[in-house]
Amino acid sequence: MFDSISRRLALTRGFCIAALAAGGLAVQPAHAQTDTRPIEWVVGYAAGGGSDAVARATAETLSKILGQPIVINNKPGAATNIAAEYAARARADGHVMLTADFATLAANPFLFSRLPYDAEKDFAPVGMLARFPLVLVVGPKVPARTWAEFVTWAKAQPGGVHYASAGTGSPHHLATELLRERTGLTLTHVPYKGAAPALQDILGGNVAFMLVDTASGNPFVKSGKLHALGVASAQRVPSLPDVPTLIEQGVTGYEAYAWQGLAVPAATPPQTLARLSQGLTEALQSDAVKARFEALGVDGLSGTPDDMARYVKAERERWGKLIRDNNIRID
Repeated sequence: MFDSISRRLALTRGFCIAALAAGGLAVQPAHAQTDTRPIEWVVGYAAGGGSDAVARATAETLSKILGQPIVINNKPGAATNIAAEYAARARADGHVMLTADFATLAANPFLFSRLPYDAEKDFAPVGMLARFPLVLVVGPKVPARTWAEFVTWAKAQPGGVHYASAGTGSPHHLATELLRERTGLTLTHVPYKGAAPALQDILGGNVAFMLVDTASGNPFVKSGKLHALGVASAQRVPSLPDVPTLIEQGVTGYEAYAWQGLAVPAATPPQTLARLSQGLTEALQSDAVKARFEALGVDGLSGTPDDMARYVKAERERWGKLIRDNNIRID
């Protein structure tokens, strides 16, 4: 009898262990651990920008959830390649995370002939972070106040219209190239080193317009210095409720965003990855992070690592085609 009971207990114990394994170990609370060593969060942009603000807003709450300090390490340059290479070569123990964005994972594999990292193999997704809606803004010298008026004005300009971006291959650039494809307008790209100098030249009348992320553009729109003609999202954005979408104004199916996710080195243990993912989900659902994101004009995008992997794959295919078709290169 005792042998029979022992066998049943062993089978029961084995089933429970298998069930926990099948659940990806995510059943453990994010803060159920004793590791208090700092986590390094690598951001491929300078301090003070939208990407930096999103990371810092999330890190403050995530640090409390995980019970570990999180230190933001800004490594700007080379279209996030410097930061991505650094994170890809870091120890895969859960103490280095990367803001892996549109450039790092979707655009750069097509913009550069060689990368110091493999966008598909070197990282494991933790989860999506945020999506930055893009808004089309014009300077004071452009007479248009609606998309229809802008199209009429643009078609009347000899040689077409110049537009600004935060740099070749940036979401701002590629979204405008997509707009050019959809509308047939004659547009010439003028790249800048970031959104800030681009917006200054639009204010000065040196360039006609820009598709800019709401985090960078909203202060200029709300102050009346720039005019917003439309947003490139499927619905109107809460931070600019009176600005119609470009879809509403006749640009069928036009949708583009700057987006960010959180990633770790590919060999990070599954248990560590699950803990970080659970913590990130909790942070993005917190009132503190939601309020900060609303102030920045960005949408929080919580989800599983698999959700992020699917999103990135679709974006890589979509923008890769645009880059190839238009022969857009950085090197």
